[in-house]
Amino acid sequence: MANAYGFFTPSVQSVRGKINPSIGVYGSGFCSSKGMTARVLCTSSVEGVEKLGSGSESRVPRFVSKGCKLVGCGSAVPSLKVSNDDLAKLVETNDEWISTRTGIRNRRVISGEDSLTGLAAEAARKALEMAEVHPDDVDLVLLCTSTPEDLFGSAPQIPKALGCKKNPLAFDITAACSGFILGLVSGSSYIRGSGFKNVLVIGADALSRYVDWTDRGTCILFGDAAGAVLLQACDIEDDGLFGFDLHSDGDGQRHLHATMKQQVLDDAAASNGAASGFPPNCPSYSCIKMSGNEVFRFAVRAVPQSIEFALQNAGLTGSSIDWLLLHQANQRILDAVANRLEVPLERVISNLANYGNTSAASIPLALDEAVRSGQVKPGHTIATAGFGAGLTWGSAIIRWG
Repeated sequence: MANAYGFFTPSVQSVRGKINPSIGVYGSGFCSSKGMTARVLCTSSVEGVEKLGSGSESRVPRFVSKGCKLVGCGSAVPSLKVSNDDLAKLVETNDEWISTRTGIRNRRVISGEDSLTGLAAEAARKALEMAEVHPDDVDLVLLCTSTPEDLFGSAPQIPKALGCKKNPLAFDITAACSGFILGLVSGSSYIRGSGFKNVLVIGADALSRYVDWTDRGTCILFGDAAGAVLLQACDIEDDGLFGFDLHSDGDGQRHLHATMKQQVLDDAAASNGAASGFPPNCPSYSCIKMSGNEVFRFAVRAVPQSIEFALQNAGLTGSSIDWLLLHQANQRILDAVANRLEVPLERVISNLANYGNTSAASIPLALDEAVRSGQVKPGHTIATAGFGAGLTWGSAIIRWG
């Protein structure tokens, strides 16, 4: 199992007194702001989950010179809405059964002229418009998706759709429902360590293409959507990504996966003298397979712990956050995590009822709706976490605006 965790300084003036040196505020990495010096550390390590937070991890200091902040967001969903009543026509289920177990009542599904890249580009365009940033000023596009429309990645299609003339770097990040959190941390690293100024982080998935619509255990859960944020370089005292915590555990793959399946060669190919197993037939991916009870137990155990580590790395406490924004997988998971963290339900952002589980899109989609409705305001601190297939999970403490 691999994991990484660290912190980036939030406002030096507002947080410096809260940071505990035992968290790892030491080493050779320094950044200076207004005559004050803050030591900033990012770490990575490989260890068992039982050792997390034990203090035995390896620490590798790195110089951090810039901050980054979230200055724009956007989202897009397909036009086709599929209700629980619609699903009841396909499988043995009903609205009450689905809503009481998951909190989901509707989901959006790609159809007709909709495309994943089209939704991603629309979400990105809205984020740029909110931030008042021209597409040509974008330095990097990170498309967090597990369902690209091209085997080699769909990210380069986004700057093309946006009309970018300067050919910014664009590539995919595949980490299922944790993808957007990984995109945030990756994007911030390009800003802090490589001098990038504007980074688009997009979460977009079309899991409906990999759902077995005869399996009521999974078909009721998933929908399609895209959400995006613009990360922008700023002075370190205005930093908006305070801390993070990232993990993976390949042993958990058996609980949630959509693995590649190789079709058996036909007799004609095997009888023409070709080597055994050659030429191979075109592979395909199986439908999503999930052990719901195991995923639930994993999420309610791992996610609160991850958020607590991210808060520690940021030098903050649970009382410092204004909102809890989790991957929108299941309302029971959201409620259980909030309960373990002692976060009141009125401070938990949820739009699960309208969209279902949209994988990497769920966090930026919910954030965009909360910002545009006035629920999340500039300066609010948000604890956010993604979790899902891989298994992967991670959290980040961010400030909006």
